[in-house]
Amino acid sequence: MAKDFINLTDFSSKQLLALLDRAIADKALLAKGKLPASLERKTLAMIFEKPSLRTRVSFETAMTQLGGHAIYMTQADIGLGKREETKDIARVLDRMCEGVIARTFSHELIEELAGCSSKPVVNALTDYSHPCQAMADVMTAKEHFGDLAGKTIVFVGDGNNVARSLAVACEKLDMKFILACPAGYELEKSFTQSVSAQSYGCTNDPVEAVKKADVIYADTWISMGQEEEKQKRLNDFSGFQINSELMAVAPSSAVVMHCLPAYRDYEITDEVFEANAQIIFEEAENRLHFQRSLLNILIAEGGIG
Repeated sequence: MAKDFINLTDFSSKQLLALLDRAIADKALLAKGKLPASLERKTLAMIFEKPSLRTRVSFETAMTQLGGHAIYMTQADIGLGKREETKDIARVLDRMCEGVIARTFSHELIEELAGCSSKPVVNALTDYSHPCQAMADVMTAKEHFGDLAGKTIVFVGDGNNVARSLAVACEKLDMKFILACPAGYELEKSFTQSVSAQSYGCTNDPVEAVKKADVIYADTWISMGQEEEKQKRLNDFSGFQINSELMAVAPSSAVVMHCLPAYRDYEITDEVFEANAQIIFEEAENRLHFQRSLLNILIAEGGIG
């Protein structure tokens, strides 16, 4: 049984599909008012080095819907790895809470938290990966298309943490992932060599990339911590905007997704965003539904089998 949820590479295709099916089923139970309060009197510690809207609200709401409670802690509150050793924080929380989620810059920090805790630890975002976002994304695609096998996600933007996690999700779920980015913004060779050539592709031509897309995926060109690079990145990403001209060469059945926040008229135009707003906000809502099922499985049911 897997105690933690840190990287999608840690799980089999069967396990990830089971998590998706469970999240979709639990979403339906919630809508019918039949979702059990399985985490009553349970507490989730939430560590945030980075600010967030969707991550905080989705995890906190998930615990409320399951009958539990969540505690929000910033770096100013606990000084993770600075005021107090990460391993000591992990051991304190281990004695007081039933689980931990962490949104950090350093991926090594969350791995250390998990290694020092007997309770479940969930990666709520690091600079290296964003597994909960990727699972909410493919959950949304599964609800929209039905079958995921053979579908293609074209990620137009930076080879970042979301792209990395989505690429792994696509490989595990028999999908194709194509990164369309400017030269110099590709995912690192050590990663791309670890995924199969059948499931992963990369190009510097967004027009060619979207011609066979089922999902065209947008993300900000300037992530937290990269603000000093803003002008350079805006120059480098010229021609990579998801706009009506790019959508014109994509299949008419293709949908646009965005992990948010969206910077309109940078990575995506307002026109294209609003035309796809229904699925984009369903995708945002599915952060709640996937993570609620994940917490239920990790805390109430003892782990991912």
